[in-house]
Amino acid sequence: MIKRAILSVSDKTGIVDLARRLAAKGVTLLSTGGTMKAIAEAGIPVTGVSDVTGFPECLDGRVKTLHPAIHAGLLAVRSNPEHMAQIKALGVEPIDMVIINLYPFRQTIAKPGVTFEEAIENIDIGGPTMLRAAAKNAQDVVVVVDPADYERVLSEFEATGEVSLKTKRYLQYKVFEHTAQYDCLIQQYLRGQLEDAIEFPQNLTVTFEKVQDMRYGENPHQKAAFYRDLTDIAGTPPAAKQLHGKELSYNNINDTNGALELLREFDTTAVVAVKHGNPCGVGVADEVSEAYRLAYEADPVSVFGGIVVTNAPVDAATAEQMSKIFRETIVAPKRTDEALASLPRKKNLRLLELDTTVRAYPKDERVMRKVTGGMLVQEVDDELLPEGELKVATEKAPTEAQMKDLLLAWKIVKHAKSNGIAIARDNQSLGIGPGQVNRIWSTQMAIERSGEKVKGAALASDAFFPFDDCVKACAEAGIACIIQPGGSIRDQDSIDACNKYGIAMVFTGMRHFKH
Repeated sequence: MIKRAILSVSDKTGIVDLARRLAAKGVTLLSTGGTMKAIAEAGIPVTGVSDVTGFPECLDGRVKTLHPAIHAGLLAVRSNPEHMAQIKALGVEPIDMVIINLYPFRQTIAKPGVTFEEAIENIDIGGPTMLRAAAKNAQDVVVVVDPADYERVLSEFEATGEVSLKTKRYLQYKVFEHTAQYDCLIQQYLRGQLEDAIEFPQNLTVTFEKVQDMRYGENPHQKAAFYRDLTDIAGTPPAAKQLHGKELSYNNINDTNGALELLREFDTTAVVAVKHGNPCGVGVADEVSEAYRLAYEADPVSVFGGIVVTNAPVDAATAEQMSKIFRETIVAPKRTDEALASLPRKKNLRLLELDTTVRAYPKDERVMRKVTGGMLVQEVDDELLPEGELKVATEKAPTEAQMKDLLLAWKIVKHAKSNGIAIARDNQSLGIGPGQVNRIWSTQMAIERSGEKVKGAALASDAFFPFDDCVKACAEAGIACIIQPGGSIRDQDSIDACNKYGIAMVFTGMRHFKH
């Protein structure tokens, strides 16, 4: 039977109604601080915890419930005669229900300008201790940490006078899930405050919260869900507001993320199209409609059914172009009324509003890739070029216009799967050859996709040329200039080939593999 309950919550959603319904069933309510005040002001009988412990709250409220009169009442196993005899001898009454949620640590550290002292004061001690004690004894104590579970518990209790063991076990699990996340946030925050940074901790604990269950994963037979970080998500897929269209799929979100990563490279108006994780069209211009035209015309076949992102508002002229073919998703900072009026005509088109002008990655962002039995973790590849000037490796140097083309191709190839080759000219991507098992195949693919526009264009390779075969293919196609990391023991072979064919080649000294 549930005879006594302790209620102490930071989030007071639904707490007065819950208290009223418990009291109506004859449950004695114990409480503290603001929760007790809210219950009492509603005219519901409630007893202060200090009256139970015989010890006043102290240390600015740091110590309220940390007392044997509370914890013995929670931890006594009702089927153990010795436990029950002990608490009776000690004058301790059992506590049969615990309704607790914790100090708002997450909300506190998210506030601009929060001090270390403020954060520390919002680390809950008594709450997690009671939750863990009650959850350890879940066969005897009902413990609720989530207001969303109030109705389930009340419905069972009001109907039968009890809460089922099935529900108790579920609530037990939720407590330890909640306290694990709470502790994870605290340790992440504290690690970030250390003078000597710990890039990769000995024990990696991370936490996310579910945004939604997905219809399926990469393929229909795979179950999947989408989770978000609990801290800074500005400019990332979880921060997007969906304005129109059916539910986003696993692949939609993954491709959108890839498109946004490439878009971060641009501080001018740009449009990026992505298909199956690889860029298939990039355009840069003063006007978003022109940037879109360039991106679309770069590869009108592949862009069909792809993801399009832009860092500029979509106007009516751009929307008119976008509405001519099917796309899975369009992401932009905002849209004019005219654009909104025309784009949703495609019922399966997903429209997302997001601040795509955010170029910096969230603080302490890491790339995590699950492997069977383990996890790979690395820094984000948020550098484009090393400090200092690029090295012109050939007799011929690129012109100013060619250097602009080279840098655009370099931005694109950084976000193509390795082995990656990207060709660009006049603010537009041309052919992109991603993810081949050797570099010459990627080069041939990119050249073929570029068509006649390849003549005089710039080519970028995400890693060095191990042979001079790529240079020879570039010369045959009419490529004017090349940008690559350099660093091969056979660099001179490629340099000699470029000199032979009159191609300018620049070394960056930085590789951008993406697997």
